[in-house]
Amino acid sequence: MAEESKRAVVAGFVGNLLITISKFVAAALSGSAAMLAEAIHSIIDTRNGALMLWGMRASRKPPDQDHPFGYGHELYFWSLLVGMIVFGLGGGMSVVSGVFHILNPRAPGNVGLSYGVIAVAAVFEGASWYFGLKAFSKERRGRGIVETIKRTKDPTSFSVLLEDSAALAGLALAFLGIFLSVRLDAPWLDGAASVAIGVLLCAVAWVMVYESKGLLVGEGVEKKTLERVRAIVKGDKDVVALDKLLTLYLSPNELLVAAEVRFRSEMTVEELRVAIARVREAIQGEYPRVKRFFIDATAIGG
Repeated sequence: MAEESKRAVVAGFVGNLLITISKFVAAALSGSAAMLAEAIHSIIDTRNGALMLWGMRASRKPPDQDHPFGYGHELYFWSLLVGMIVFGLGGGMSVVSGVFHILNPRAPGNVGLSYGVIAVAAVFEGASWYFGLKAFSKERRGRGIVETIKRTKDPTSFSVLLEDSAALAGLALAFLGIFLSVRLDAPWLDGAASVAIGVLLCAVAWVMVYESKGLLVGEGVEKKTLERVRAIVKGDKDVVALDKLLTLYLSPNELLVAAEVRFRSEMTVEELRVAIARVREAIQGEYPRVKRFFIDATAIGG
């Protein structure tokens, strides 16, 4: 899953880098507010791709004395930052630029160049979207789109797809804004398209910030998985009771499980060691993401 996400981020970064310059050239030559909004969108997406790649790399750093549980939350931090950048720079600047052009309408020129850039950009964005869809589809595992975004612990799996979907929708809005402003001789429609692109980016950014914030604060497994882990522990022949079970995602592929378990009071130390190892192996056999497993030995009793 991590390799699919990385491939999607790299594809998005390369695609955005290739089309950013062309959009700025088209915006400069045509004077289109919608094309300028798309250029801003692309340069921000390019920067975001670099930040995502940095976050993925930083999250793989091994544990050290200062971070004994590793750096997995680095990915969540950079995902949160990307969402804030999309909102503040992408959405905000597009809305401001659009409002300015609505108040000071000017018919876009050299529309042929703009159409050409939009077409080329759509090809690159479509290719990036395809890689993002592949990564997201593997994460879905039969779940709905909204549920997957809520449940996934890998923000890159939905961030890339959301950004690329917004990019494709933004290209459609830019085309409509330019086309209708020329066709209807209503230059303000070009600015309106820029505002619509900004609102779209703000909506995408809100989802990214909200979900990344939850992961950064600390999320455990979903209820269904928690109940299954609870059943595995309580199902062991030497377990008398499970008093408390806590889980925490340290990274998309690393889960911490801590439990207060009471075993049979007549067990020897060696029997207890074997029982704990058996419970841990049973959990990790079904949920390989459980890399750290702790049992509160003070809870032992009859």
